[in-house]
Amino acid sequence: MATTATEPIFVDTNVLIYAHVAEAPWHQEAQDAIVDHEAAGAPLWVSRQVLREYLVSLTRPQQFPIPPSLETVVAQVQQFQRRFRVANEGPEVTTRLLALLLEVPTRGRRIHDVNIVSTMLVYGVRRLLTNNPDDFVRFAAFIDVLPLVPPPAPAPPPSA
Repeated sequence: MATTATEPIFVDTNVLIYAHVAEAPWHQEAQDAIVDHEAAGAPLWVSRQVLREYLVSLTRPQQFPIPPSLETVVAQVQQFQRRFRVANEGPEVTTRLLALLLEVPTRGRRIHDVNIVSTMLVYGVRRLLTNNPDDFVRFAAFIDVLPLVPPPAPAPPPSA
């Protein structure tokens, strides 16, 4: 799929978490990726699902040594709603989800990934910024995955 820098990008929950939690791995990479794509003119999208997942992740007591206050997390989500385009998950997304499940059979919690892809397709967003590219490999015929952190280079073959 050929894309340009100004094509819209869907931002996965993990990227939002990394960008907004200073102690998170890939914190700077996530911040830089969001800022760089915005500077390039790419509209950035999230969905209501991503906003809920962000709330769940950041309010889990065991997730962080010093979890942010509920007020902080709510304020962050309110800021996301102003900063990003927010895709609603209406009947069209459900219809696309059910069709995509038959095209790419998926079960259990991975259905959340199918819902993200379904939302993207309904809103015409074909690029996904994520740090979990392996979760979306099966959808390569539908979307382009932009890994937050490029996979490590393969090790050179051992010398003889």
